[in-house]
Amino acid sequence: MSGNPDDERLEELREQKLQELQDRAQEGDTAEAQEAAQERADAQQEAILRQYLTDGARQRLNAVEMSKPQFAKQVKQQVVALAQSGRLQDRIDEDQMRDLLKELQPDSKSFDIRRR
Repeated sequence: MSGNPDDERLEELREQKLQELQDRAQEGDTAEAQEAAQERADAQQEAILRQYLTDGARQRLNAVEMSKPQFAKQVKQQVVALAQSGRLQDRIDEDQMRDLLKELQPDSKSFDIRRR
C-alpha cells in the first residue's frame, strides 16, 4: 500500500468484515453440529426403544406421546436409562408399559368429595 490513510482504513474494515463472516460461519457450524448430535441421539434412543419394547408397548407409548409429549419423553428417557444400565433383561410388553406409565405418572389431582 502507498500509506494512504484512507486505503489503510479500508483495509482494516475489510479485515474486520472478513473476521465477522468467519465468526458467523463458525457459529453456524456449531449449531449444525449440535443439531446433528441431537439427531444421532434421537436415532440411538429410537433404536433402543425398538429393541426393548414390543409393538404393543411402543403403540401405547406413541398414544401417550400424542396427548402428553413431555411425559412420553420422560418415559422414553427412563426406559433408555434402564436399558443402558442393564436392568432390562426382557422386552417390555404392553401390560408392563401400562404399569410403568402408571408408576411414572405424576399424582393426578383428584378431589375426594364426601357427603355428610
